[in-house]
Amino acid sequence: MRKLSTWKLKLRMFLATALLFGIIYAILIAIGAFMGFGGPLFYALLGLGIVFIQYLISPKIVELTMNVHYVTEAEAPRLHAMVSELAMNAGIPKPRVGIAEIDVPNAFAFGRSKSDGRVCVTRGILNLLDEEELRAVLGHEISHIKHSDMIVMTLVSAVPLICYYIFWSTLYSRDDDASLIGLAALLAYFLGQLIVLFISRTREYYADQGSIEIGGQPHKLASALYKLVYGSARFDGDDLKQIEGAKAFFLNDVTDARNEINDLKQLDMDMDGTISPGELQRLKYTGVRVGAGARILELISTHPNMLKRIQRLSEFT
Repeated sequence: MRKLSTWKLKLRMFLATALLFGIIYAILIAIGAFMGFGGPLFYALLGLGIVFIQYLISPKIVELTMNVHYVTEAEAPRLHAMVSELAMNAGIPKPRVGIAEIDVPNAFAFGRSKSDGRVCVTRGILNLLDEEELRAVLGHEISHIKHSDMIVMTLVSAVPLICYYIFWSTLYSRDDDASLIGLAALLAYFLGQLIVLFISRTREYYADQGSIEIGGQPHKLASALYKLVYGSARFDGDDLKQIEGAKAFFLNDVTDARNEINDLKQLDMDMDGTISPGELQRLKYTGVRVGAGARILELISTHPNMLKRIQRLSEFT
């Protein structure tokens, strides 16, 4: 297995994050120049305050939304053993281990910091994946904790929120300068949202790579992703809507699963429902066919296109 360099991923995330905070810095400078420090600045500070509160209470919100209960080693020895080993390999404290009583197969990580990390699996994934596939999935989630993705995404998500509050505060102003700042804030809001989504997709690639580096097998992670798409597609829209607000935490975009099925058929050559080492290695040389529509939809998604994501895993074989 060839270890891939992470500098390109890190550079992309750094530049995108720098651009985000450059946007908010420029808007606040404009506010100071044209309007003093009243008005929109208050809403900018309000936005920061809301993000800070969100950071504090978000673990509890996730627990309630996803119906999480934490399990002891006696209740889930196999799950605890895998999490302990992977956390040790990643060099982080062992996260708390939980099960979400949700039938849609998936897993997620959350928490305020590395020492406060929590890794959870849904009931559905335990009935779908084999042990090595589950191990690769847990490695992905533990990598999110190792990379402090929870904190990073909370911080970068603050920028569009602040821009939105600034725009809203100038919406009914009769001052031309304020209106210009509001328009700039609105444009920055939409641009900021696209950049946040880009950072989110990049961090998914980074977590995939982290899973391989701490003990997951590339073809097992590819198979797990493949199975998760098919597993999610079995559920109707009403079931998926209940967890749509938390889909950014998952390994894949569960609401887009049905659209991804047809594309994924080109991966499983023997149609046995898994991705073998040979099938994954073949992608390294043949590539994948991603339609124009799928490429456009990817721009507004929290997760990378699944075909492109699995093809990148082939580079580790």
